[in-house]
This record gives sequence, C-alpha cells and structure tokens, in this order.
Amino acid sequence: MKKINIIKENEIYNRMIQTIKPYKYKDYIIYIERNEKKIYQFGFSVGKKVGNAVIRNKIKRQLKSIIDKKNYQNNFSCIIMVRKSILEKKYSEMENDLLSIFSKINILKENPNE
Repeated sequence: MKKINIIKENEIYNRMIQTIKPYKYKDYIIYIERNEKKIYQFGFSVGKKVGNAVIRNKIKRQLKSIIDKKNYQNNFSCIIMVRKSILEKKYSEMENDLLSIFSKINILKENPNE
C-alpha cells in the first residue's frame, strides 16, 4: 500500500469519527467520506483492547495486504476500526468480510483495467 493512500493526520480521524455515521459489519466499523481528491485513502484503528503492539501491527499489516489486492475508485477516504473479535478470525475470513463490505459500500472499481 502506498504512503499516499494512508491517512496519518489525527485531525482527519477525529473529524470523520465525530461527523460520519459508520457502517458496522461483524468485526469492522467503517467510516467513509466522499471527497474531491483524485486519490483514495484508508486509515486503520486497532485499539489496545485487541492486544499488544505486536498483535495490533499484525492486524494492520493484514488489512493493508487485503486492501492491496483490489482496485478502488477515487475520491473517498475510509477509516477501518477493528473489534476484539477479529482475533478469532483467520486471514481468509478477514479478507472475505472486508471485501464484501467494500462491494456493499460501492468503492471497488468495476473494471480492474481502468
């Protein structure tokens, strides 16, 4: 995942979480905001209740890996928050759940050659 596609600023996280209604699905809470940028951006939030730093970073690496496998439309920012129950899931289950969410909220590109 390229650095340009990752949300790093704390102000963006706070603004999106306070103003946008989330999509809740199994182990994920997703905040999505449409904007005028020519890129898409993802942010990740894995709380301390999920585990220690090693486990939290592993989950973030897995999420980035899942996101890298698909092509996305531009003009949106998305924050993915993870619940503690994610620890009981295997990588393939995480991937299926996340990709089904993305198709429901309509951020995947229809044609991957675009």
